Amino acid sequence: MKIAILSRNKRLYSTRRLKEAGEQRGHEVDVIDTLHCYMDITSAKPMVRFKGEALPQYDAIIPRIGASISFYGTAVVRQFEMTGAFSVNESVAISRSRDKLRSMQLLSRKGIGLPRTGFAHSPDNIKDLIRNVGGAPLVIKLLEGTQGVGVVLAETGKAAQSVIEAFMGINTNILVQEFIKEAGGADIRCLVVGGKVVAAMKRQGQEGEFRSNLHRGGSAQITKISAQERATAVAAAKAMGLNVCGVDLLRSNRGPVVMEVNSSPGLEGIETATGKDIAGIIFQFIEKNMRPFNTRTKGKG
Repeated sequence: MKIAILSRNKRLYSTRRLKEAGEQRGHEVDVIDTLHCYMDITSAKPMVRFKGEALPQYDAIIPRIGASISFYGTAVVRQFEMTGAFSVNESVAISRSRDKLRSMQLLSRKGIGLPRTGFAHSPDNIKDLIRNVGGAPLVIKLLEGTQGVGVVLAETGKAAQSVIEAFMGINTNILVQEFIKEAGGADIRCLVVGGKVVAAMKRQGQEGEFRSNLHRGGSAQITKISAQERATAVAAAKAMGLNVCGVDLLRSNRGPVVMEVNSSPGLEGIETATGKDIAGIIFQFIEKNMRPFNTRTKGKG
């Protein structure tokens, strides 16, 4: 098969591993910079162009769309879908997962475990907003934040009110969430491919740090997950309509709760921690499911 990886940087670990895994399995794999693609939108023969030429017909694409280019990146994915290419993750599903508020609402509708979450516009709702998620300490998140950036732990009610007022004062959209103290600064990253959890690792934040992101100095190790955690991760991926994703869970006293569903999960941490060939598993999924124009996103929203 002829497969394109949409990535801004061909030197990134995840991009390199995907290209290596695909070529080892006998596929022709190209890495294409998403932002340098442009679209010829026509009802006769829609195309994606790159560096002055029409790109060839690809059997499948693997989108590695960073949060900072979600709007343009998903537009490019849509254009490839229009040409008949099979997308590992479809444009609608990527858009769902990138919108933190929308993703929480979709997960809530499916009855999937979540930390209690509030969202409001007017400053006169702040006190009730804080009470409604269980009071301080609580977590305040920028809707557009990634990799732990834009996430604040407010340890007192006054601190929470001050931070929320500051964000609202500059018209920044935020979520307010209950703080899952019993998680102890750790979360579980479940890697879901084709409706199955194929690997899981426990990420532990540095001492004194409630965020467990590896980009923020956290550590990772292989972990065994429960049947409930496995079912929660699979249900979260299905609710988003994602075929390949990382589902981040916290272990709470009431069972697993979903913090985030990541449509472009990094492979380095989880391959290193588990020793599994995740890139190869993704290509196995493509080989099994690739069909032209097989782009109907499952689910609603």
